[in-house]
Amino acid sequence: MKLSDFNFEGKELPVNFVETMQVAEGVECDVYKFVGDDSKDLGIIRVEAGHRTPMQRVLKGAHTIEGYISGRGGLVITEFDGEEKIYNAGMGLEVDVKIGEVMQWRAAPDSDLEVYEICFPPYESGRFENLF
Repeated sequence: MKLSDFNFEGKELPVNFVETMQVAEGVECDVYKFVGDDSKDLGIIRVEAGHRTPMQRVLKGAHTIEGYISGRGGLVITEFDGEEKIYNAGMGLEVDVKIGEVMQWRAAPDSDLEVYEICFPPYESGRFENLF
């Protein structure tokens, strides 16, 4: 089901569906634009049980917000110094991933995972480097 609005920072913001992208095996992303707001865009990412998103280094952008919607799994962030932080998926999880950090969502072996990504400014090619 495609969204018509998305709750961000306590507000229901109207969105328009753009396209569904196949990111990797077992991972797809629905891309949305915020109505009347060109400062950011939204990706709803679905990760099938036992799959993970590519490891991606953030190369540019003001903010890359990663957040939880449903399912089980976690978000792994590798900081500049190589330290890994693991965030268990759960209500209220929202992380602002900094430029230079590496991120990866991982679904539990027995549960799909649904998460969101908000990019300020909107996503464009070259924002992330896939490390696999």
